Amino acid sequence: MPTTRIAALAGHFGADIGRALEKLDGIVERLHAQRVELLVLPDATLGGYIGDLRNPDPATGPEAIDPDGPELRRVREMARHMTICVGYAERDGDRRYNAAVCLTGDGILGRHRKVHQPAGEHLAYAPGDGFTAFDTPVGRMGMLIDYDKTFPEAARTLALDGAQVIAALSAWPASVTDRASRLPNDRQARLFDLYDQARAAENQVVLVSSNQTGVTGNLRFLGQAKVVGPGGDVLAKTWSKGGLAVADIDVAAEVERARRVLHHLAERRVGSYPNLLREKAF
Repeated sequence: MPTTRIAALAGHFGADIGRALEKLDGIVERLHAQRVELLVLPDATLGGYIGDLRNPDPATGPEAIDPDGPELRRVREMARHMTICVGYAERDGDRRYNAAVCLTGDGILGRHRKVHQPAGEHLAYAPGDGFTAFDTPVGRMGMLIDYDKTFPEAARTLALDGAQVIAALSAWPASVTDRASRLPNDRQARLFDLYDQARAAENQVVLVSSNQTGVTGNLRFLGQAKVVGPGGDVLAKTWSKGGLAVADIDVAAEVERARRVLHHLAERRVGSYPNLLREKAF
């Protein structure tokens, strides 16, 4: 059966976009030689992430770039036939979004602006407003950024739109209020893995999770990139340091196998969930 070689990256990318592009040149070239077909890079790969979640300073935040500008054109040149998801700060008039694109050398395949915003992130970025799947050479996909994957509705919307692969791009830090002495014991480290596996299993899709590593400002990023199968099983994973999680998987066959007996999307009882469309103050 045909398989797709999928790679999720854990790595540190700071504010210097030129340096990030140079780093990507080497990474992508090496992965071409390894026949990787889908590469999911972290959120904020181009320009870095904010250094303070509670009180970010918009004036010193990540450099926002044009969604059709030279930086992403250069990533397209690197990509050639490879499908790459990459995160960056997107400029749209006087607004800045935490954004991601999925692309190949032939062009942009899909875009996403982060919808859900934790703590004070709204001071640095405007929110996105939706989740849409799109077609790629490796199958129909969707993207989530960071906190988006905390919300089951986000991944479910992509799965209902036909996505069999979900790329979850993150700049996900350790807890800022109750930091553990060792990253694997951190509350956020456990939640990061839990959300990845739950979103894959409940939708019976392949989830490809990337993340930043290292330190930016007062944030210490977790790493823990991984590829998760449609049953919630972790097929490949990095730990807290930089690295690549690589897995070979026949996406369509594994999704079909996971749904053969229990098909979660088909067996929903939509009329039993009336509160899902209500906005409610808690």
